[in-house]
Amino acid sequence: MALHILKLCVGVSEIDDLKRWVADCRKGKDTLDHVTRMFPRRKDEILQGGSLYWVIRGFILARQPIAGLEPVTGKDGIERCRIVFKPQIIPVRPTPRRAFQGWRYLAAADAPPDLARAGKAMQGMPEKLRRELSELGLL
Repeated sequence: MALHILKLCVGVSEIDDLKRWVADCRKGKDTLDHVTRMFPRRKDEILQGGSLYWVIRGFILARQPIAGLEPVTGKDGIERCRIVFKPQIIPVRPTPRRAFQGWRYLAAADAPPDLARAGKAMQGMPEKLRRELSELGLL
C-alpha cells in the first residue's frame, strides 16, 4: 500500500490558486517539482503510488501524485529532496488539519478520499461551502 506525504501549501488560499501556481511553474519546464529540506527515509513506499496531500488554510483539500524523489544539493551545500509531481491536481474531501512545520507521512488508510469518489453532489459544490460543511462535521 502506498505511503503519502502531507505538506502545508503556503501562500495559497484555495485550489484554484494551486492550479494557477502549477500552470505558472510548468511554463518552459518539462517537470513540476517542489524542494524540501528533509529526504523521506521511506522513499520506496512513497514511490509505489503515493501523493503529496496539500493542506490549504487548515484543510487537506487536494493531492498531487508523486512521480519521483531526487536528492539535490542547494547553493548553500545542504542536501535537500526534490519532489517531482505529475501535473494533475486532484481535489479531496476537505479534512481539517492543524499547521505543522516541514512535511509528515500520511498512511493510505488516513488519507481523505478523492472528491470523484465522494459523490456527484460534492463535486459540484463550491470549495468554500465544502470547507464550511466539513468544519461543521456535516461532510
